[in-house]
Amino acid sequence: MLKRLLMTVWLIVPPIAEAQRDDLSGVVFIDANGNGVRDPGERGMANVVVSNQDAVVATDASGAYHLPRGANGLVFVSMPDGYRTVGAFWRRADDGASTINWPLSPIARQTQFTFIHASDTHLAPAVLPRAQRFRALADSLNPAFVIITGDLVKDALRVGEAEATSYYDLFTREAALFKSAVWTVPGNHENFGIERSKSNVSATHPLYGRKMYHHYQGPDYYSFNFGGVHFVGLNSVDIDDQWYYGHVDSLQLAWLQRDLAMVPPAMPVVTFNHIPFFSSFEGLNGYTDEPPAPTLITVNGKTAFRHTVSNAAAVLAVLRTHRHVLALGGHIHAAEQITYEVNGLKTRFNQTAAIVGPNAAAGMQFTSGFTLYTVRNGVVDAGRFIPLGIDKGR
Repeated sequence: MLKRLLMTVWLIVPPIAEAQRDDLSGVVFIDANGNGVRDPGERGMANVVVSNQDAVVATDASGAYHLPRGANGLVFVSMPDGYRTVGAFWRRADDGASTINWPLSPIARQTQFTFIHASDTHLAPAVLPRAQRFRALADSLNPAFVIITGDLVKDALRVGEAEATSYYDLFTREAALFKSAVWTVPGNHENFGIERSKSNVSATHPLYGRKMYHHYQGPDYYSFNFGGVHFVGLNSVDIDDQWYYGHVDSLQLAWLQRDLAMVPPAMPVVTFNHIPFFSSFEGLNGYTDEPPAPTLITVNGKTAFRHTVSNAAAVLAVLRTHRHVLALGGHIHAAEQITYEVNGLKTRFNQTAAIVGPNAAAGMQFTSGFTLYTVRNGVVDAGRFIPLGIDKGR
């Protein structure tokens, strides 16, 4: 009996030890000289959130954390209020490294600041002048940061690797030229090769689907804190075989619950994603079952609208455990403001226009541009729309 028990223990222990060796650990620290390396005397920071897009942990009193690598092979630090990351806020966790440290540099805490919400740059050489015009305007406004809610590149859906990566490379170069930090989430056009009948890309390609976005931009959902507000970037574009549709997948929804559990319930929350939770443009555009993007999609036997988040109720149920005051979206290429009051809390669902050019629907033309928001003591104003001009640009 003892021999059998010892054999059982031996069989169980090695897999556990192997899992522990495969975990990640590190320290979040204050990088006093900004060199990206922890030098003697640079102290660790407690209660900073680190995540692998699944598990969410807070650093201990010494600044240390420990978590699994995660399915996406990425790890990020949720930037705490009053700090910026030295270098990127995310790292690859699939390169064999077992230790990842996060240097943070203190910045002045702000009770009043501005940020820009832009969307749908669809970047390609032909529309580069519009993107550069947008950057010049953004730099002149000197916001704390710029949010771009997807469709960053002209197309990765329906083209091969060389064309898709050329657009991603162009966006990466242009985004680096902004004076302010740029935060992005993916749109439907960032999903590489999924319309296989047009792209001729295999589903086994190492950059297929979301992986190309991960390669260039890092996590497709994450959070950060600034000026007393918790900002959450979501990926609201899901994939069913060769088709995209509005949906927040179950792994991401579970992560959102864990992320918000680290946030004080009274702290205002602003979300940003590509396909909006709600939009009136389904009605304005009218029903279509024609390709390339029909109004409806049937996934697992359930039919839903394709161009809004099909499980919005489930996502909002999680967000309403906190003060979800503003949801920013893109995709429809027009500015739109919707407000719902539920259980005494008003949430605004605001879409911004497309940088790439104006949109037309129901015989109306909607101006290209972006939105500038001002935040004072945690209160986000109504926003000011700034047009880019009327030329189509494409």
